[in-house]
Amino acid sequence: MSEGILVKVKELLEPILLERNLTLEDLEYVNEGKNYFLRVYIDKDGGVDLTECSIVSEQLSEKLDEHDPIKEAYYLEVSSPGAEKPLKTAQDFAMHVGKNVYVSLYVHIDGEKEYEGILTDFSNNIATVNYKFKHRMKQVQIPYDKIAKARLAVVL
Repeated sequence: MSEGILVKVKELLEPILLERNLTLEDLEYVNEGKNYFLRVYIDKDGGVDLTECSIVSEQLSEKLDEHDPIKEAYYLEVSSPGAEKPLKTAQDFAMHVGKNVYVSLYVHIDGEKEYEGILTDFSNNIATVNYKFKHRMKQVQIPYDKIAKARLAVVL
């Protein structure tokens, strides 16, 4: 059911984003407790602000009311993916080489299941991460299919 909703919402959303030079980072329709949420994550070079999110929310809300692809009551949330944006696709990894990342794995590699460091390369579906270990820099190569979750990581 939600897959069909997401397809229709994406069709309604794409012209709005194109007009504003924005990209769709993620789209989800989820049931949490008694409530349904339609979450739209948008971005652009330099990031998006609250005003941009509000404009997209208003325009999308009008389109959703007009076409009514969701029959039950729901909350619409439009936001930026944030500073710790999830990396969900191989393309996300390729686009964020040079950035600080946090990666958790399905299996241990070099005795660890979690790494945080600089993504120095992503090629042939292998992520190369330079990380600090006991005051030394080390490097690990992680096959993309072994990555459970990944996100950009804020350096403090």
